[in-house]
Amino acid sequence: MSPVPTHPFPVVSPGRMRDAEQPRLQVDGLVLRAWTHDDAGAVLEAFSDPAIQRWHRRTMTTLDEAVDWIDQWPARWRAETDACWAVTDAGTGEVLGRASLRDIHLTEGLAQITYWILPDARGREAAVRAAQETTRWAFEDIGLHRVELHHSTYNTASCLVADKAGFAYEGTLRSALLHADGWHDMEVHARINEPVRDRRA
Repeated sequence: MSPVPTHPFPVVSPGRMRDAEQPRLQVDGLVLRAWTHDDAGAVLEAFSDPAIQRWHRRTMTTLDEAVDWIDQWPARWRAETDACWAVTDAGTGEVLGRASLRDIHLTEGLAQITYWILPDARGREAAVRAAQETTRWAFEDIGLHRVELHHSTYNTASCLVADKAGFAYEGTLRSALLHADGWHDMEVHARINEPVRDRRA
């Protein structure tokens, strides 16, 4: 009988995020960086967009609300529960969107990825590149084991992002999230931090 494989526990020791500054990430023409108050206008624009409102269930009406949204992220980083980046154009510095790892559980090695892209930046696959880079960071730099991506079954654009970013479809959670128009079934996609095996073997 083959021995049962053993794995370290916790998967990631507490302090891995808290004891470091949030990193600046770069990939294929994008820079992912921490949010600043100068980004408040872009955040307000994002949460005023009907598509982002539909899938993210939040609206904003003032710059003060946008600043409050920005101000929450450093504390969540220190608590090691969330990491959120402004996705920007590497050449111009323009804010294109957001990428984040939410519901981080270092002990279990788990997190969920979320994102949005501003209307003028859609169609450039910025969400795909940002999702791939934040997942790379989660696996290589932090050591998480699993990153999930959830989206409404009606959100076909997000499903395409999941596929292109390498997140395998795993199933559907029935009536799992309440949106403004009612309860939505949520598709679950995921990537696992494991070596790529030669499929010819």
